[in-house]
Amino acid sequence: MGGRELDLPKAKETFTERGNPLVQAYLVLPRKIIVCLSTVNVTLDEDTAHPSLLLSENRKRVTLQESHQDLSSSTQRFDSLPCVLGQQHISSGRSFWEVKVEDAPSWDLGICLNNVTRKGMVTLSPQYGFWAIRFYNREYWALTSPETCLTVREIPHIVGIFLDYEDGDVSFYNMTDGSHIFSFTKNTFSGALRPLFRLWSSAPGTLTICPMGEENGGAISITE
Repeated sequence: MGGRELDLPKAKETFTERGNPLVQAYLVLPRKIIVCLSTVNVTLDEDTAHPSLLLSENRKRVTLQESHQDLSSSTQRFDSLPCVLGQQHISSGRSFWEVKVEDAPSWDLGICLNNVTRKGMVTLSPQYGFWAIRFYNREYWALTSPETCLTVREIPHIVGIFLDYEDGDVSFYNMTDGSHIFSFTKNTFSGALRPLFRLWSSAPGTLTICPMGEENGGAISITE
């Protein structure tokens, strides 16, 4: 696999200049080393999945289907929005994972508190415990309050999510060209956070959590 370039000035602005060793390392070390040090092996939690979402056997892929499955009742399950959470509960440290988005025409990605509302009307914004970005109707949005329209210089096929729990930062990168998409900064997290995935009923598709083993290795090149 060839090298990839990251937008170094923007990466420094959002992470490196504030002393985040995760992203400093990610910028300069071979990918397979970073995999061992900082990535999260995210898997999907079937107990949280909306009935219209079909999970793969390895819990790495979620597909939106037109019909609803007859699933067991669960207080953890989303019943209005087609969302699913990762099984992982993150309450400290710096974490990173990647999601393949090219097979989904519309999606939301990010993190949320473990105790967010999952029944009835759900609003995805930091005020309600969600930190996420959205691709819908060919536009990219940060789910701030109000929402922020984003400019993306190249359509991402893979989105990288960086979480620094102690610093209260969540950042999204376009791993196709290495550019920065958006950051939620200076948050004060309380309690466990979980990876969040959403597909839209108006445009069925699939999200896939990328494997982070050595088979995806390869140095990332840096350009000033």
